[in-house]
Amino acid sequence: MRRILRREISGTIGLLTDEQDFRAMRHYRSFAFDDYTTYLTGVEDLLRARASQGTHTMLALFDPEEYADFCADTGLNPDSPSSRTRFTAEIATTGPTIPYDGEPLSDLVPALIDEAVRTATWEYASTLLARLGACAGCGEDIGRATFTRASSLLVRILDTADPGHQHLVCSVSATPETLVSVLHADTDADGATQLDDAEALEFTTVLALGLAALPGGLVMRTSAPSITDRVYGWRLRAGELEALTAGEVFDAYCTDIDSGDLISPESGVDYCVPPDLGPDSPPPGHHH
Repeated sequence: MRRILRREISGTIGLLTDEQDFRAMRHYRSFAFDDYTTYLTGVEDLLRARASQGTHTMLALFDPEEYADFCADTGLNPDSPSSRTRFTAEIATTGPTIPYDGEPLSDLVPALIDEAVRTATWEYASTLLARLGACAGCGEDIGRATFTRASSLLVRILDTADPGHQHLVCSVSATPETLVSVLHADTDADGATQLDDAEALEFTTVLALGLAALPGGLVMRTSAPSITDRVYGWRLRAGELEALTAGEVFDAYCTDIDSGDLISPESGVDYCVPPDLGPDSPPPGHHH
């Protein structure tokens, strides 16, 4: 009976995703691991064993600093396996998680980190949008209105793209660092688009922040079999999407971000002007 019930129980493992976090946890005497590679091997063996028993497991990012704060706030002893279990249960409901479906841990660790970065980006962008408050001219909530506008713009950007795979990058010059969001989508010949809802939410939120308050840019790359890739984009300025010229797109793609040196353009890529998105929804002069 216990074996049967075990298959009905899902679980979460809090994963330390780098050696620095692993070293931080070694300060606790109750943390039994002394080698990061051995730790990862043990986690992977456990995941495989649970999967072989038909047990579903989620991976959550275990952050030692957040763990210490959690123990301080709840009065738990941080040097205790039960406290780590309590924290893992907490982040399973509030933090980023990914399911284990048999992939190598070497693939899952970057995926979990990406999910954590996406969640943090969305939370920070959402906070900045909420702080914008109401428009002094009309009383409308700026963040909510701009998010609606960004959603509409994203739909039009995808609707006007060529069929195939779309790779979009939106960057906004926030403080203390630039916020970058990536969205992948696939559009068939009939115009039906498939995308990840979590990616789309984060991307729309960052785009809304750029439209509402901060300068930035948006670049789209479309790919399809036997067709030249097309790259184009827009500048985010004063609440508007301004189309980049083909030359500006070429310069952006063929300049090293760190050094500013020119790099060779990719073969089989067309750097071009974006398609016309049609009229924007807010009236002229009333972009918040």
